[in-house]
Amino acid sequence: MPQSYTCLHYHFIFSTKHRQPTITPDFRSRLYDYVGGIFRNLDGILIAAGGISDHVHLLARLTQNHSVAEVLRVVKANSSKWVREVIPTDNGFGWQNGYGAFGVSYSNIEPVMKYIANQEVHHRAVSFQEEFLTFLRKQNVTFDPERIWE
Repeated sequence: MPQSYTCLHYHFIFSTKHRQPTITPDFRSRLYDYVGGIFRNLDGILIAAGGISDHVHLLARLTQNHSVAEVLRVVKANSSKWVREVIPTDNGFGWQNGYGAFGVSYSNIEPVMKYIANQEVHHRAVSFQEEFLTFLRKQNVTFDPERIWE
């Protein structure tokens, strides 16, 4: 076959450094727009973005040209630098070191988009930690409970 054909959609979840509530509503949409630009520069598409003050959810389509680790390294590094340079705040913005990356089948894009759009309501009842652990368990991801929140 002379070409590669892929359909690679991911639901990414990661929190702010120490899960501090540093993503304020006044710049949240600008942050998501900036992150969308980073994905475009990496041949991807940001389909949906949402979250609350201490974490984000991103639904993105990637190509086979870049690994998940590479994409998230660039997204997190460039977006945190952008926030520190452009947004007038002294809140010490930064991202945690790790992330969650979960494959999304094409048929589940709409439900994931709705889930991401509903973050404000969802987190009135469920903490980020509870939510993330649920994702890990649902996807049968092995993790060390003693070190997960470092």
